[in-house]
Amino acid sequence: MLPHLKDRPIALVRAPDGIDGQLFFQKHAERTAMPGLTAHERDLWPGHPPLLTVDTLDALLSAAQMNTIEFHTWNSLVPVVSKPDRVIFDLDPGDGVKWSHVQEAALLVRTLLAELKLEAWLKTSGGKGLHVVVPLATRLEYATVKSFSQAFVRHLARTIPERFSAVSGPANRLGKVYVDYLRNGKGQTTAAAFSARARPGMGVSMPIAWEQVTEIKSGAQWTVQTAREYLSFQTQDPWAAYWTTKQTVAAAIKRLA
Repeated sequence: MLPHLKDRPIALVRAPDGIDGQLFFQKHAERTAMPGLTAHERDLWPGHPPLLTVDTLDALLSAAQMNTIEFHTWNSLVPVVSKPDRVIFDLDPGDGVKWSHVQEAALLVRTLLAELKLEAWLKTSGGKGLHVVVPLATRLEYATVKSFSQAFVRHLARTIPERFSAVSGPANRLGKVYVDYLRNGKGQTTAAAFSARARPGMGVSMPIAWEQVTEIKSGAQWTVQTAREYLSFQTQDPWAAYWTTKQTVAAAIKRLA
């Protein structure tokens, strides 16, 4: 989990009374201090309190000790916080969507990305859907990357309107998969790989190979009770090449336009 957290501004979902009690987000260092977490200076994000990062095992354990269940991360790293190093497409199925349509949606997103010469990696969300993650070189500002993700999702929704929605809200995603591009704005976060989710069953966001997408049965395929056993039998990291893949969406923006 640590490589997915290190140097990324974070939002924590804490559950001091368990997942059935009151949950709250913590993005800054102003609430109860957790030993080991790094609090960054205010000038990292002017006008906001210091941002937090979880950079070490001690920090991760400290957050867990303080009832943190979910770890949500920015799309950029502290050294270049204004320029994201990834794009995330959150595939969120609306009411009435079959799981097979979510699987199909992920493959269609990958296909369009491939046509735009972009490689993508896949993980379960730990909840209802899937996350498609596109690593980037840190060249473009958040506004440009978010604009690309919005154009990409709108193209999907125009091309296959019976499957995709580019508009949030239950009425707009009824029977469709909503592809959330808003998570690509500055300050927005997404559940990190290997994070548990604070909901019944406590699913885990699990990185998987594309070949596995047809085999899994839900976005919460693995839970806190089963994730460790599953990982103990894995001999290869399906995301091994993710860390060295540096891409730009500049050409893709022109093609979508």
